[in-house]
Amino acid sequence: MTSAPKSVEIAIIGAGVVGLATALRLAGEGREVLVIDPNEPGSGASFGNAGTIAEYACMPVGNPGVLRALPKLLLDPDSPFSLRWAALFQLAPWLVRFVRQSLPAATRANALALAGLLAEALPAWGEMVQEAGLQDLMRRNGCLYVYRRDSDFAASEGGRALRAELGVHQQVLTADEVAALEPRLAAFEAKGLYFPDSINVSDPRTVMARLAAAAAAKGAQFMRASVTGLAAGAGVRLSGPGLVIAAQKVVIAAGARSRPLTAQAGDRIPLDTERGYHLEFPTTAPLLNRPVCPVDLGFYMTPMDGRLRVAGTVELGGLNAPPNPRRLALLGRGVRQFFPDIGKPSSQWLGFRPSLPDSRPVIGPSTESPDVIYAFGHGHLGLTLAPVTARWVASLIAGRSLPSAADFSAARFG
Repeated sequence: MTSAPKSVEIAIIGAGVVGLATALRLAGEGREVLVIDPNEPGSGASFGNAGTIAEYACMPVGNPGVLRALPKLLLDPDSPFSLRWAALFQLAPWLVRFVRQSLPAATRANALALAGLLAEALPAWGEMVQEAGLQDLMRRNGCLYVYRRDSDFAASEGGRALRAELGVHQQVLTADEVAALEPRLAAFEAKGLYFPDSINVSDPRTVMARLAAAAAAKGAQFMRASVTGLAAGAGVRLSGPGLVIAAQKVVIAAGARSRPLTAQAGDRIPLDTERGYHLEFPTTAPLLNRPVCPVDLGFYMTPMDGRLRVAGTVELGGLNAPPNPRRLALLGRGVRQFFPDIGKPSSQWLGFRPSLPDSRPVIGPSTESPDVIYAFGHGHLGLTLAPVTARWVASLIAGRSLPSAADFSAARFG
């Protein structure tokens, strides 16, 4: 890490995967880049996710199926979609927007927008893998959804049809075909849905470290600091404890912590937080060949180097509360339905996903200042969409035109 210059061409606030991919892209184009984050690069949600580059995941979190089940989901503390009731008052405006975005027409529009962005994900990752030397950390084994009840599979028909219409490569499997792909998985009687093109990351922490190193090798600088103040005028002035930076352009890629900065930039964006959890179990040999999601339980089981990571579910409830032991216990009970002898976890984790009611990220300039560019709100798709977002940010800074820019603009919340 280096000390910060007093002025810089481009400051990126946030060293998660989106910030790192953006730094790599901009530095590779010859830009002067400073990445500012109080923590180690890639140590938040970019480290703790399910390790899946999910080019298929165009269905927004809010959709008619979730809307029909929402009262039951929110009232059951062990459901895959839960709420910390102490945060209800704070979350109420977000929930109202979420309900509206879960109606059929809004769901379709959101899925269409996401599908357009996701279509760029695998080519963009292919380019970044080469640039950052990530080849040994990528496994193109696909991803598998498991439906253990016929009723759950039937309820997913609308999502399957919409993904098919939008060009997503998916295959319906029998229980026997699932067993052929994953012979160690406990037997069940219903169906599977296989996405053969998705990529499994074998060690997210190492991916983040290599992205940071690749960006640094191209000239990007890194600074450990907290940005608490932002003032746009002729350029942008950033401030914080021991920090004063003058930047020509600022990219806000601070994930779940982006909202206070966007307010200072002049935009009221309905960003809130999904609290994500994972457990890791040491393994001497892989238990699975690819990420597997039991749909009724709402989490992923992902094979990683020397361990199985069990990650996922949604808990709405802000940044400040301590980990909820009930959510961790839920993951533990769930994985033992498939691997009863898995033993005790070696680690546990809580992190924060930036969540918007329509499941679309915000990628584009502030409505008040073209010198402030937003790159946050990716929800469950931060890892997947990081290099695509980096391409978009670089295009905005260079003045190049963008497809479908309005779909991801901050102005959509006006």
